[in-house]
Amino acid sequence: MPPNLERLASLTRELLTELGEDPTREGLLKTPDRVAKSLAFLTSGNRTDLKAVINDAIFTQQTNSMVIVKNIEVYSLCEHHLLPFFGRCHIGYIPTGKVFGVSKLARIVDMYARRLQLQERLGEQISQAVMDNIGATGVGVMIEARHLCMMMRGVEKQNSVMVTSSLLGAFRESQATRDEFVSLVTRPVAA
Repeated sequence: MPPNLERLASLTRELLTELGEDPTREGLLKTPDRVAKSLAFLTSGNRTDLKAVINDAIFTQQTNSMVIVKNIEVYSLCEHHLLPFFGRCHIGYIPTGKVFGVSKLARIVDMYARRLQLQERLGEQISQAVMDNIGATGVGVMIEARHLCMMMRGVEKQNSVMVTSSLLGAFRESQATRDEFVSLVTRPVAA
């Protein structure tokens, strides 16, 4: 069920007032409505069905070679401070006769990122969704992200980047598979 935009706008007006702002001044007049729509969009992953995202875009392909899509932009909200974190997600998997339509991996990332999130959980959710939906031999997900909750407040470390990985199946069990994945996702992209 979608969130009640009128209620979100009303709560935003209250928040602005509590922060010492005047929600009736020109610059803030439409802010509650914009914030309500923004939050509804940024948490839309909670109301999105994985099967609808994949939309039957799984295809038979007799290959067991590693498939990698890297540098998928990721934007999410940290569940601790409701501040953004953003970066890149790299996904690799070893198929067993089924592959995803390539854009579906990016859509899976978006679905899980559009929720109040932890980077660690985000990688695990993505890797498990890939593993479960095509029965891959193994899946690797690496996320590199900057967290505004660490950059704008608290310790204020501007150049910090958090790197997480979630490895399932062959990516966890085989050092060679893990090394191949890391080598390919860290290699510069050809022009």
